Amino acid sequence: MDFWREPESKSVHNPSCLHPQSNSSSCSRSMKSGKAEKDSVHILPREMLGRSTFGLSMWLMKWLSMKTVDRFLLLVARLMLGDTAKLGLERPQLGPLELKSLTGKTPVLNVGTLAKIKSGDIKVRPAVERFTRRGVEFVDGRSEEFDAVILATGYKSNVPGWLKEREFFSEKDGFPRRPFPNGWKGGNGLYAVGFTKRGLLGASLDAWRIAQDIELRYKATKQ
Repeated sequence: MDFWREPESKSVHNPSCLHPQSNSSSCSRSMKSGKAEKDSVHILPREMLGRSTFGLSMWLMKWLSMKTVDRFLLLVARLMLGDTAKLGLERPQLGPLELKSLTGKTPVLNVGTLAKIKSGDIKVRPAVERFTRRGVEFVDGRSEEFDAVILATGYKSNVPGWLKEREFFSEKDGFPRRPFPNGWKGGNGLYAVGFTKRGLLGASLDAWRIAQDIELRYKATKQ
């Protein structure tokens, strides 16, 4: 697997980035970003009625049933965010709290991602069928090239189940074989962020080292 290639002049000024199943709005405005969705997802406002959505939900649950609170959350979300299905983001059949209770799948709190989707900065794509040397092929048959692919693996690593590489990640726990602080870099332009068991601090250290490494590799191609 090799996702690194020397950036051409066009991609340097307008890099493209794919987030399969990502809940993040981390791509900057200067990037052409794609968001590949495999499953339906609940997107809720970060705040409702002047209170945090999570705090309001817990408060309402003291007096109302889970299904009633779910209906309330979805009604307010529809009024505040509009119909997310029109943006390619279908909602699950179960309400956000019920889905969390049964499957552990957490609703996504909107912190600006929908605005980027509406403006075209982020484009929603179908699920990824397979990776190619320079991009991905989607389940609908379309193919696109991307300069970077950022995978959100979730709370429990299942990387060995889909990564066709056995040296970087351990099949036992899904974490890099080399312990922190040396588990951030694999071969062929493959990096891992956040597999440190040290929370955001560990992830930030990984990200800093990776950014430095990418900078050095890019400068080396220009010499």
